[in-house]
Amino acid sequence: MASTTAYIDLLEKHLMEDVSGIVGAPTLRKRNDRQYWYDRYRIGDSVHERYLGEDTEQLRSVIEAHKSSREDAAARKERMAYLIRMMNADRFLRLDRTTGSLFSAMSKAGFFRLGGVVVGTHAFRAYEGELGVRLDVEIGAFTDDIDIAGFEHLSLAIAETDMADPGADEIFRGLEFRAIPSLGNKHVWKWAQTKGEAVVEFLTPAFGSEEPTKPLPALGVSAKCLNHLNYLIRQPINAVLNYRSGILVKIPRPERYAIHKLIVSERRNQGPNPQKARKDRMQAEYLIHVLAEDRPDELREAYCEALGTGKGWSDRIDRALSKMPEAKNILMGLARS
Repeated sequence: MASTTAYIDLLEKHLMEDVSGIVGAPTLRKRNDRQYWYDRYRIGDSVHERYLGEDTEQLRSVIEAHKSSREDAAARKERMAYLIRMMNADRFLRLDRTTGSLFSAMSKAGFFRLGGVVVGTHAFRAYEGELGVRLDVEIGAFTDDIDIAGFEHLSLAIAETDMADPGADEIFRGLEFRAIPSLGNKHVWKWAQTKGEAVVEFLTPAFGSEEPTKPLPALGVSAKCLNHLNYLIRQPINAVLNYRSGILVKIPRPERYAIHKLIVSERRNQGPNPQKARKDRMQAEYLIHVLAEDRPDELREAYCEALGTGKGWSDRIDRALSKMPEAKNILMGLARS
Protein backbone atom coordinates (compact mmCIF):
# COMPACT_ATOMS: atom_id res chain seq x y z
CA MET A 1 0.00 0.00 0.00
CA ALA A 2 1.08 3.57 -0.65
CA SER A 3 1.45 4.52 3.00
CA THR A 4 3.82 1.60 3.66
CA THR A 5 5.98 2.73 0.76
CA ALA A 6 5.83 6.24 2.23
CA TYR A 7 7.05 4.88 5.58
CA ILE A 8 10.02 3.13 3.95
CA ASP A 9 10.93 6.33 2.12
CA LEU A 10 10.55 8.32 5.36
CA LEU A 11 12.86 5.94 7.23
CA GLU A 12 15.51 6.28 4.51
CA LYS A 13 15.26 10.08 4.65
CA HIS A 14 15.70 10.05 8.43
CA LEU A 15 18.71 7.77 8.18
CA MET A 16 20.25 10.19 5.69
CA GLU A 17 19.42 13.08 8.03
CA ASP A 18 21.04 11.21 10.92
CA VAL A 19 24.40 10.91 9.14
CA SER A 20 24.22 14.29 7.40
CA GLY A 21 26.17 15.76 10.31
CA ILE A 22 29.26 13.68 9.53
CA VAL A 23 32.19 16.07 9.42
CA GLY A 24 35.14 13.69 9.30
CA ALA A 25 35.96 10.20 8.12
CA PRO A 26 33.55 7.36 9.00
CA THR A 27 35.73 4.81 10.82
CA LEU A 28 34.99 1.18 11.67
CA ARG A 29 36.06 -0.21 15.06
CA LYS A 30 35.79 -3.70 16.52
CA ARG A 31 34.63 -4.29 20.11
CA ASN A 32 33.70 -7.66 21.64
CA ASP A 33 33.46 -9.40 18.25
CA ARG A 34 31.18 -6.68 16.84
CA GLN A 35 31.97 -3.67 14.68
CA TYR A 36 30.82 -0.08 15.18
CA TRP A 37 31.01 3.06 13.07
CA TYR A 38 32.36 6.38 14.38
CA ASP A 39 32.67 9.80 12.77
CA ARG A 40 36.32 10.62 13.42
CA TYR A 41 37.38 14.24 12.99
CA ARG A 42 40.00 16.74 14.18
CA ILE A 43 39.46 20.08 15.92
CA GLY A 44 42.79 21.84 16.33
CA ASP A 45 45.21 19.33 17.81
CA SER A 46 42.46 17.13 19.25
CA VAL A 47 40.84 14.10 17.59
CA HIS A 48 37.13 13.61 18.35
CA GLU A 49 34.80 10.69 17.66
CA ARG A 50 31.01 10.65 17.34
CA TYR A 51 29.26 7.28 17.58
CA LEU A 52 27.17 6.44 14.50
CA GLY A 53 25.97 2.91 15.24
CA GLU A 54 26.65 -0.82 14.97
CA ASP A 55 27.86 -2.02 11.59
CA THR A 56 24.91 -3.17 9.50
CA GLU A 57 24.27 -3.38 5.78
CA GLN A 58 21.72 -0.59 6.15
CA LEU A 59 24.13 1.78 7.92
CA ARG A 60 26.93 1.04 5.44
CA SER A 61 24.66 1.87 2.51
CA VAL A 62 23.56 5.12 4.19
CA ILE A 63 27.19 6.14 4.79
CA GLU A 64 28.05 5.39 1.17
CA ALA A 65 25.02 7.36 -0.02
CA HIS A 66 26.05 10.27 2.21
CA LYS A 67 29.46 10.41 0.56
CA SER A 68 27.96 10.93 -2.89
CA SER A 69 24.65 12.64 -2.07
CA ARG A 70 24.12 16.39 -2.41
CA GLU A 71 20.45 16.36 -1.44
CA ASP A 72 19.41 19.69 0.02
CA ALA A 73 18.48 19.46 3.71
CA ALA A 74 15.43 21.73 3.28
CA ALA A 75 14.13 19.58 0.42
CA ARG A 76 14.62 16.46 2.53
CA LYS A 77 12.62 17.93 5.42
CA GLU A 78 9.86 19.01 3.06
CA ARG A 79 9.69 15.47 1.70
CA MET A 80 9.51 14.07 5.25
CA ALA A 81 6.50 16.26 6.05
CA TYR A 82 4.76 15.13 2.85
CA LEU A 83 5.35 11.45 3.66
CA ILE A 84 3.98 11.90 7.17
CA ARG A 85 0.82 13.43 5.69
CA MET A 86 0.42 10.35 3.49
CA MET A 87 0.76 8.05 6.50
CA ASN A 88 -1.71 10.07 8.56
CA ALA A 89 -4.23 9.94 5.74
CA ASP A 90 -4.00 6.14 6.02
CA ARG A 91 -4.54 6.33 9.81
CA PHE A 92 -1.07 5.43 11.04
CA LEU A 93 -1.03 5.55 14.84
CA ARG A 94 0.32 8.89 16.08
CA LEU A 95 2.00 9.99 19.28
CA ASP A 96 0.32 12.51 21.55
CA ARG A 97 2.03 15.83 22.19
CA THR A 98 3.65 14.91 25.53
CA THR A 99 5.01 11.58 24.31
CA GLY A 100 6.09 13.02 20.97
CA SER A 101 7.94 15.88 22.66
CA LEU A 102 9.78 13.42 24.90
CA PHE A 103 10.85 11.10 22.12
CA SER A 104 11.83 14.05 19.94
CA ALA A 105 14.03 15.55 22.67
CA MET A 106 15.70 12.20 23.41
CA SER A 107 16.31 11.53 19.72
CA LYS A 108 17.87 14.96 19.14
CA ALA A 109 20.10 14.45 22.20
CA GLY A 110 21.38 11.19 20.70
CA PHE A 111 19.71 8.67 23.02
CA PHE A 112 18.89 6.20 20.23
CA ARG A 113 22.07 6.79 18.25
CA LEU A 114 23.99 5.99 21.46
CA GLY A 115 22.39 2.61 22.11
CA GLY A 116 18.92 3.36 23.53
CA VAL A 117 16.15 1.03 22.31
CA VAL A 118 12.43 1.76 22.64
CA VAL A 119 10.63 -1.24 24.15
CA GLY A 120 7.04 -1.88 25.21
CA THR A 121 3.89 -0.72 23.44
CA HIS A 122 5.54 2.26 21.75
CA ALA A 123 7.84 -0.19 19.95
CA PHE A 124 4.86 -2.39 19.06
CA ARG A 125 3.06 0.56 17.50
CA ALA A 126 6.10 1.23 15.30
CA TYR A 127 5.69 -2.18 13.64
CA GLU A 128 2.89 -0.69 11.53
CA GLY A 129 5.47 0.72 9.15
CA GLU A 130 8.05 -2.05 9.52
CA LEU A 131 5.54 -4.82 8.73
CA GLY A 132 3.08 -2.90 6.54
CA VAL A 133 0.06 -3.54 8.78
CA ARG A 134 -2.60 -1.48 10.53
CA LEU A 135 -3.18 -2.00 14.24
CA ASP A 136 -6.63 -1.81 15.78
CA VAL A 137 -7.19 0.53 18.72
CA GLU A 138 -7.23 -2.14 21.44
CA ILE A 139 -4.08 -3.99 20.50
CA GLY A 140 -2.09 -0.79 19.96
CA ALA A 141 -3.73 1.08 22.82
CA PHE A 142 -1.95 4.19 24.00
CA THR A 143 0.13 3.88 27.15
CA ASP A 144 1.60 6.55 29.40
CA ASP A 145 4.70 4.38 30.05
CA ILE A 146 7.83 5.02 28.00
CA ASP A 147 10.49 2.32 28.34
CA ILE A 148 14.03 2.74 26.99
CA ALA A 149 16.54 -0.12 27.23
CA GLY A 150 20.26 -0.37 26.57
CA PHE A 151 23.32 -2.55 27.12
CA GLU A 152 25.65 -1.45 29.92
CA HIS A 153 28.84 -2.65 28.19
CA LEU A 154 28.00 -0.84 24.93
CA SER A 155 27.10 2.34 26.80
CA LEU A 156 30.38 2.24 28.73
CA ALA A 157 32.36 1.86 25.50
CA ILE A 158 30.51 4.65 23.70
CA ALA A 159 30.85 7.03 26.65
CA GLU A 160 34.63 7.03 26.18
CA THR A 161 34.13 9.32 23.16
CA ASP A 162 30.46 10.37 22.97
CA MET A 163 27.53 11.12 25.29
CA ALA A 164 23.95 12.36 25.02
CA ASP A 165 23.71 16.14 24.85
CA PRO A 166 21.76 17.51 26.62
CA GLY A 167 21.61 14.86 29.32
CA ALA A 168 18.56 13.18 30.79
CA ASP A 169 18.21 15.53 33.78
CA GLU A 170 18.12 18.62 31.59
CA ILE A 171 15.67 17.08 29.11
CA PHE A 172 13.23 15.82 31.72
CA ARG A 173 13.31 18.96 33.85
CA GLY A 174 12.58 21.04 30.76
CA LEU A 175 9.54 18.86 29.98
CA GLU A 176 8.30 18.95 33.60
CA PHE A 177 9.29 15.46 34.71
CA ARG A 178 10.73 14.74 38.14
CA ALA A 179 13.30 12.10 39.04
CA ILE A 180 12.15 9.23 41.26
CA PRO A 181 15.15 7.72 43.14
CA SER A 182 15.01 4.01 43.97
CA LEU A 183 14.42 3.07 47.60
CA GLY A 184 17.81 2.76 49.28
CA ASN A 185 19.50 3.55 45.99
CA LYS A 186 20.78 6.93 44.88
CA HIS A 187 20.72 5.93 41.20
CA VAL A 188 17.79 7.30 39.19
CA TRP A 189 16.28 5.16 36.44
CA LYS A 190 12.70 6.50 36.49
CA TRP A 191 11.07 9.89 35.85
CA ALA A 192 7.41 10.86 36.29
CA GLN A 193 5.45 13.75 34.79
CA THR A 194 4.67 16.42 37.40
CA LYS A 195 1.26 17.31 35.93
CA GLY A 196 0.24 14.08 34.24
CA GLU A 197 0.50 10.30 34.27
CA ALA A 198 3.45 9.73 31.91
CA VAL A 199 6.41 7.73 33.28
CA VAL A 200 9.81 7.17 31.66
CA GLU A 201 11.88 4.16 32.73
CA PHE A 202 15.37 3.07 31.69
CA LEU A 203 16.15 -0.65 31.65
CA THR A 204 19.15 -2.89 31.05
CA PRO A 205 19.63 -6.68 30.86
CA ALA A 206 20.38 -8.61 34.03
CA PHE A 207 23.17 -11.18 33.60
CA GLY A 208 22.88 -13.19 36.80
CA SER A 209 23.71 -10.13 38.90
CA GLU A 210 21.88 -9.16 42.07
CA GLU A 211 22.46 -5.47 41.35
CA PRO A 212 19.13 -3.58 41.13
CA THR A 213 20.53 -0.96 38.74
CA LYS A 214 23.48 -0.43 36.41
CA PRO A 215 24.78 2.70 34.66
CA LEU A 216 24.17 3.63 31.03
CA PRO A 217 26.84 6.37 30.99
CA ALA A 218 26.47 7.33 27.33
CA LEU A 219 22.86 8.27 28.10
CA GLY A 220 23.70 9.81 31.48
CA VAL A 221 21.23 7.59 33.38
CA SER A 222 21.03 4.51 35.53
CA ALA A 223 18.86 1.58 34.43
CA LYS A 224 16.85 -1.10 36.21
CA CYS A 225 18.16 -4.62 35.61
CA LEU A 226 15.63 -7.05 34.10
CA ASN A 227 15.87 -10.68 33.06
CA HIS A 228 15.22 -11.71 29.42
CA LEU A 229 15.97 -8.19 28.16
CA ASN A 230 19.23 -9.25 26.49
CA TYR A 231 17.23 -11.45 24.11
CA LEU A 232 14.78 -8.66 23.28
CA ILE A 233 17.15 -5.80 22.41
CA ARG A 234 19.89 -7.73 20.64
CA GLN A 235 20.50 -6.32 17.12
CA PRO A 236 17.69 -3.72 17.15
CA ILE A 237 16.34 -2.09 13.99
CA ASN A 238 15.69 1.50 12.98
CA ALA A 239 12.14 2.86 13.01
CA VAL A 240 10.34 6.18 12.69
CA LEU A 241 7.68 7.22 15.21
CA ASN A 242 4.76 9.23 13.84
CA TYR A 243 5.07 12.72 15.32
CA ARG A 244 5.45 15.91 13.27
CA SER A 245 7.98 15.04 10.52
CA GLY A 246 8.91 11.76 12.26
CA ILE A 247 11.34 10.70 15.01
CA LEU A 248 14.15 8.24 14.30
CA VAL A 249 14.51 5.60 17.05
CA LYS A 250 15.66 2.03 17.55
CA ILE A 251 13.20 -0.79 18.34
CA PRO A 252 13.53 -4.57 18.88
CA ARG A 253 13.18 -6.94 15.96
CA PRO A 254 9.49 -7.90 15.72
CA GLU A 255 10.11 -11.65 15.96
CA ARG A 256 12.07 -11.17 19.20
CA TYR A 257 9.39 -8.85 20.53
CA ALA A 258 6.71 -11.50 19.90
CA ILE A 259 8.55 -14.31 21.69
CA HIS A 260 9.66 -12.03 24.52
CA LYS A 261 6.02 -11.09 25.15
CA LEU A 262 5.16 -14.77 25.60
CA ILE A 263 7.83 -15.04 28.30
CA VAL A 264 6.96 -11.85 30.22
CA SER A 265 3.22 -12.56 30.06
CA GLU A 266 3.78 -15.54 32.34
CA ARG A 267 5.84 -13.49 34.78
CA ARG A 268 3.03 -10.92 34.92
CA ASN A 269 0.42 -13.58 35.55
CA GLN A 270 1.97 -13.98 38.99
CA GLY A 271 1.92 -10.23 39.68
CA PRO A 272 -0.67 -7.65 40.71
CA ASN A 273 -1.57 -6.61 37.15
CA PRO A 274 -2.77 -9.67 35.16
CA GLN A 275 -4.48 -7.48 32.53
CA LYS A 276 -1.00 -6.57 31.30
CA ALA A 277 -0.37 -10.27 30.73
CA ARG A 278 -3.44 -10.39 28.49
CA LYS A 279 -2.15 -7.43 26.50
CA ASP A 280 1.24 -9.12 26.17
CA ARG A 281 -0.42 -12.21 24.71
CA MET A 282 -2.55 -10.14 22.33
CA GLN A 283 0.51 -8.38 20.95
CA ALA A 284 2.49 -11.63 20.69
CA GLU A 285 -0.33 -13.45 18.91
CA TYR A 286 -0.86 -10.62 16.45
CA LEU A 287 2.83 -10.51 15.50
CA ILE A 288 3.08 -14.31 15.29
CA HIS A 289 0.26 -14.41 12.73
CA VAL A 290 1.79 -11.59 10.65
CA LEU A 291 5.36 -12.89 10.81
CA ALA A 292 4.35 -16.48 10.00
CA GLU A 293 3.15 -15.17 6.65
CA ASP A 294 5.82 -12.58 5.88
CA ARG A 295 8.96 -13.59 7.84
CA PRO A 296 8.63 -17.24 8.85
CA ASP A 297 12.38 -17.93 8.93
CA GLU A 298 13.06 -15.06 11.31
CA LEU A 299 10.17 -16.10 13.55
CA ARG A 300 11.34 -19.73 13.61
CA GLU A 301 14.89 -18.71 14.55
CA ALA A 302 13.72 -16.42 17.35
CA TYR A 303 11.38 -19.12 18.74
CA CYS A 304 13.98 -21.89 18.63
CA GLU A 305 16.65 -19.64 20.16
CA ALA A 306 14.39 -18.84 23.11
CA LEU A 307 13.44 -22.51 23.61
CA GLY A 308 17.11 -23.44 23.61
CA THR A 309 18.05 -20.86 26.22
CA GLY A 310 16.91 -22.99 29.16
CA LYS A 311 14.06 -24.83 30.83
CA GLY A 312 12.79 -21.72 32.61
CA TRP A 313 12.32 -19.95 29.28
CA SER A 314 10.74 -22.92 27.50
CA ASP A 315 8.35 -23.56 30.42
CA ARG A 316 7.11 -19.95 30.38
CA ILE A 317 6.67 -20.03 26.61
CA ASP A 318 4.74 -23.32 26.81
CA ARG A 319 2.45 -21.98 29.54
CA ALA A 320 1.73 -18.82 27.53
CA LEU A 321 1.03 -20.81 24.36
CA SER A 322 -1.36 -23.12 26.22
CA LYS A 323 -3.68 -20.08 26.34
CA MET A 324 -3.09 -19.32 22.63
CA PRO A 325 -3.82 -22.51 20.60
CA GLU A 326 -3.57 -20.89 17.16
CA ALA A 327 -0.23 -19.26 17.91
CA LYS A 328 0.99 -22.54 19.42
CA ASN A 329 0.13 -24.46 16.24
CA ILE A 330 1.90 -21.85 14.09
CA LEU A 331 5.12 -21.93 16.11
CA MET A 332 5.20 -25.70 16.47
CA GLY A 333 4.65 -26.04 12.74
CA LEU A 334 7.51 -23.67 12.00
CA ALA A 335 9.82 -25.48 14.44
CA ARG A 336 9.15 -28.77 12.63
CA SER A 337 9.73 -27.34 9.14
